[in-house]
Amino acid sequence: MTFVESEAPFDPQGITRPDPVLMTYYLLVSILTVVGFPVVALVSWCKYHTLRYRFDDKGISMSWGLLFRREIYLTYRRIQDIHVTRNIFHRWLGLAAIAVQTASGSAGAEMTIEGIRQVEPLRDYLYAQMRGARGDPSPAAQVTTSAEASDEGLSLLREIRDELRGLRQQREASS
Repeated sequence: MTFVESEAPFDPQGITRPDPVLMTYYLLVSILTVVGFPVVALVSWCKYHTLRYRFDDKGISMSWGLLFRREIYLTYRRIQDIHVTRNIFHRWLGLAAIAVQTASGSAGAEMTIEGIRQVEPLRDYLYAQMRGARGDPSPAAQVTTSAEASDEGLSLLREIRDELRGLRQQREASS
């Protein structure tokens, strides 16, 4: 007899730091710079050790930096789009980066959440929060709504068909 272990529900509040494998990724990128290795490695090391995430009911907070501290806070209401990127090293290490875009007018992402292993659950969570902040229905409600809209559209098309048949019969009867 086998027992199936159920996975614990995804909790984004548990993500406060990037996965330790991100430092390996940073070292690989540093090695590829060859001449700039010491500088890139030092900057990456500082970023990795100071990088913090916080997910709350209203938005996402990200901070990093040793000498120059950067903090970004995005409310779910401001999120316009979410992109998941994985280059060859990300895939090899089992990591991904989630780029969060807003309507700020900048060409790039407002925030990039790096060093994440549970990408799909986090992406789904962000989409759900983004929809909830805007008052959009949940994906299940959207399916129901689109099915109902399809039924309404179908009944309207049938009414139009019946009206056209009636008009054609009247025209044939009068000729």
